[in-house]
Amino acid sequence: MKEKEAKKQHSEKEMGYLDHFAELRNRLLLTAVVFILFFILGLYFVNDIRDFFLKHIDITLNLISPEEIIWIIFTIAFIVAITGTLPFFCVQLWLFVKPGLTPKERRVSASYIPVIFILFITGLSFGYVIFIKLILPFVLSLNDGMFDTMFTVENYFRFIFRVTLPFAIFFEVPVITMFLTSLGMVTPSFLIKTRKYAYFILIIIGTMISPPDFILQIVVAIPLIILYEISISLSKIVYRKRKLKHNQFMEESN
Repeated sequence: MKEKEAKKQHSEKEMGYLDHFAELRNRLLLTAVVFILFFILGLYFVNDIRDFFLKHIDITLNLISPEEIIWIIFTIAFIVAITGTLPFFCVQLWLFVKPGLTPKERRVSASYIPVIFILFITGLSFGYVIFIKLILPFVLSLNDGMFDTMFTVENYFRFIFRVTLPFAIFFEVPVITMFLTSLGMVTPSFLIKTRKYAYFILIIIGTMISPPDFILQIVVAIPLIILYEISISLSKIVYRKRKLKHNQFMEESN
């Protein structure tokens, strides 16, 4: 009898896992459909987006091979699809974990969704401003009229995306830090303890996404370092609230 009950419980547990897996698969498939729709939308508006990137520069771009324009079209559409799908993906992820959350946790976690999208857009915009106002003028100044400057379409857009996308990703660090702190996976003391290593890594990243000029690399790294410090401050707030909630729970239990 006990053996039959054990088998029944095991079977129900497996069915539960399968149901969760099926739900996750369906939500990922739905997200993929939305991604494709935004990708098509990006293809439709690709000329407008391309013109936006070109109107802030006073240089002539050269097309060397037909593959370059194809690369530009699909890359722009891909970035539009990623940006547009991001909030929908966050909503689907939230709906998936929602049954296991308390009402308060649902409200708090739901508030992360618009913030994630806003920070991603802000990071893209900030990276683009850094590129147009600092990096590109510096690169052009290196020539000093000695040579004829020729920019290819692919190299120019690849340069833009190499700068803007890392900023979009790093602007998500404060939200990710808050989320990990709320889960107990990260603490403010850990972030403070690893601060010097984080600074070193951020400076290396600043070196990778900016031209070979020490001052400019520091200028690019400074916003990343500020984001890390903001992450520490937000982590402290979340950690204090989490610790206070834990202490209240312990007092009520006693």
